[in-house]
Amino acid sequence: MSAAYSNWIGRTEEVEDTISLATALAAAATLDDATTHFTAGSPLPPLWHWFQFLPKAPQSQLGADGHPQRGGFMPPIALPRRMFAGARLHFHSPLIIGKPASRRAEIRAIEEKEGKTGKLAFVTVAYSISQEGTLCLEEEQDIVYREPGAPVPAPTPAALPEVPQGSWTRMVHPEATLLFRFSAITFNAHRIHYDRPYATTVEGYPGLVVHGPLTAVLLMELVRHNADRPVKAFSFRGQAPLFDLAPFRLVATAAGDTVRLVAQGPDGKTALGASAELA
Repeated sequence: MSAAYSNWIGRTEEVEDTISLATALAAAATLDDATTHFTAGSPLPPLWHWFQFLPKAPQSQLGADGHPQRGGFMPPIALPRRMFAGARLHFHSPLIIGKPASRRAEIRAIEEKEGKTGKLAFVTVAYSISQEGTLCLEEEQDIVYREPGAPVPAPTPAALPEVPQGSWTRMVHPEATLLFRFSAITFNAHRIHYDRPYATTVEGYPGLVVHGPLTAVLLMELVRHNADRPVKAFSFRGQAPLFDLAPFRLVATAAGDTVRLVAQGPDGKTALGASAELA
């Protein structure tokens, strides 16, 4: 690790917020959830804390890609491409809508590597969210920074593989409006998700990029609406980008206390893999 970044290890940040009913209702509309009734006092579904504690960088402090300029809490890594690559979460107690909550963040690790596409930097950030003195969830996020790479080709459509018997599945049509609304409710201005000319001509993608956290939330929703027990732990890792060019498939396969989850691109390959542990 560069000595320039060593001072960021152990850096912390604390944020207070009230778990918003309006935001939960906006998330439900975005995710097409017409069956869950949300009011003040309702438990927040797992992963929906990503719609709370939103970043509040002033417009003047956004970079050319829409991300906040480097520095502040996150280290000023110069590599231009930034991705939310994966996370590990433990759910201890549901967050309650309408009540104040606090989130503590700590930078746990910064690691620089040389990959096939050039230089990489991995930043691990740990979060803990509490409400009324009770620890509700713990999370570790992996943020990856990389150099610009070669243009990414669109996946070639192919027959999707058969799924195990008894699996829960869903086809997702990632319309541009879905990506825009998810960007809006997470206050994420990264232009690859809504600015097609930028995504294709500057960053070299074949279309708008589906948010990794959106795919993770959709997988979690597949479990929430089908499993008969709550989720106590969840992890995911992105393997390849998804685009708004074609539908993709979600597959959830339960075995005992574990649900194995994949999001498969139109070429049948795994774009994001995840695992949920049931209570």
